[in-house]
Amino acid sequence: MIDTNPFYDLLGFLTPAVMQIYVVAMFLAVVAGVIIDVIHKKSAQYFFENAQKAQQSAKRTVSGGEKVSLAISTLTNEVLTSSEFANPQRRMSHLLTMYGFIIFIVTTATMIFAYPTPAEATPGMLVVLWHIGALMVCVGGYWFWFFIRCDVNSEGNPWYRLVPADLFILSLLATTTFALLWSFGQAYIFWGTLFFCLFILSSTVLFCTVLWSKFAHMFFKPAAALQKKIIMADGSQENLPDLGELTNPDLQAKYPDIPTYMGEQPSYMGLGIKRESPNHY
Repeated sequence: MIDTNPFYDLLGFLTPAVMQIYVVAMFLAVVAGVIIDVIHKKSAQYFFENAQKAQQSAKRTVSGGEKVSLAISTLTNEVLTSSEFANPQRRMSHLLTMYGFIIFIVTTATMIFAYPTPAEATPGMLVVLWHIGALMVCVGGYWFWFFIRCDVNSEGNPWYRLVPADLFILSLLATTTFALLWSFGQAYIFWGTLFFCLFILSSTVLFCTVLWSKFAHMFFKPAAALQKKIIMADGSQENLPDLGELTNPDLQAKYPDIPTYMGEQPSYMGLGIKRESPNHY
């Protein structure tokens, strides 16, 4: 149950080596999927070319120390705390899913490689963390799926409407859901076997479909956030022109229609899309 390594139940028909080979195979599938995705979508090429263009229009050189500071800022804000989410519910859902997934993956690998047989007694806290990680993914993922998704919350589409982009979240939820059901259903041979097969099927889909899902997104996102901060720091502004302060009299003399189209205080554009919740369906 919750204090027993669930993978011990498989030793009757699976050896520890088979479980370890499966974990390694899934890891290699993720690595291969990310590499193929980078080549197919030319993500690395885009980042490199964009960085080269930014250097040509940069107004100052960002020092190594400043780049380290920006990297730390990206790690603490965009990665560890997901501060880019303006919606607090979306942010909490994302953090629950992200940290739950990390805990679930790390504890799974630890139990399979470090404690493959009952001879190496698995610490009870490790098993508890495995269940907590899976539960966190379920809470954050189902919260997002039924209540937070844009096409459900804002566009009025039914929650059961599926598109290819849903492959990642659905396979992730299926993996952790069937993992919990398998763990709690091991006392019943039929249900334990059924949930284990579904657990393996969903996890295989999750890790082997990186090229067609949003799995690789988690690797691109930090790199894109860091590059954007460096571009803003060196003054290149993503190759956009620097208009200056819109309230500057000299700028308004050069562009006299600024007050006409943007008001006397152009720096304040109003609430915009934040004026009301986008539920127009």
